[in-house]
Amino acid sequence: MSDAGRLILPAPAKLNRMLHITGRRADGYHELQTLFQFLDHGDALTLSPRDDGELRLSPTLPGVIEADNLVLRAARTLREATGCRQGADILLDKRLPLGGGLGGGSSDAATALLGLNRLWDLDQSLDVLAELGLALGADVPVFVHGRAAWAEGIGERLTPVELDTPWFVVVHPGVSVSTPAVFQAAELTRDTPPITMARALQGGTASWRNDCEPTVRVLHPEVEIALDWLSDRAPAMLTGTGACVFARLDHEADAAALLADMPRRWTAFKARGRNRSPLHDALDR
Repeated sequence: MSDAGRLILPAPAKLNRMLHITGRRADGYHELQTLFQFLDHGDALTLSPRDDGELRLSPTLPGVIEADNLVLRAARTLREATGCRQGADILLDKRLPLGGGLGGGSSDAATALLGLNRLWDLDQSLDVLAELGLALGADVPVFVHGRAAWAEGIGERLTPVELDTPWFVVVHPGVSVSTPAVFQAAELTRDTPPITMARALQGGTASWRNDCEPTVRVLHPEVEIALDWLSDRAPAMLTGTGACVFARLDHEADAAALLADMPRRWTAFKARGRNRSPLHDALDR
């Protein structure tokens, strides 16, 4: 969406519909197999051109210094790669919880890359933008390409897939989960046998799981409580390393009823699964 030279673009959440950890690499990263799917809910960025070459982001995020902000890093990376000297004002409407396993920071970075590519008339391809995004984080390329995907490696080797698109209720139990702590935990499963994409898809949603979930349950009892509460009402799972958990429902009315019944100490939302990113839909309009 554009308005008088501005671009107003979504930065959608993602879910890991399944997540297997198949090994640990010499550099400390873990080998994964996962299914990424988007939601029609997330953050939003408003991008406006500046003539003075400055990059300005507002508001600041609590606990995130400017040098670490993925939106500004994405903007600077794009300028350095292209030699562009244009500037931008970037307004971030942050709706997704920080560190929730929903890919918010990575999605924000991808929206900045695609949006500024459009705003500055740089005409860079998705493959080029995804390569720039990979330097910012392993999840950025899936948001750049904008297709639900089977992912391998550290999550950067992507094959587009078509998944079911049910409704989801996503719950943040109000705790902060450290991704490094989960991946460093001694009890984490790291030896799940690799499977093919076809086998994962043929097995169906009932066979999908997240290998991080048992460890996060031990480290964060409130996540375990939320998972158990959701699982009593619908198929439920952890996304990423958490802290967010989600339940799958066939109908919006069921999702609304579950949301209405939610314990007040948790924050939650309902959203529809999407196989094409809302960001790409917005850029096409």
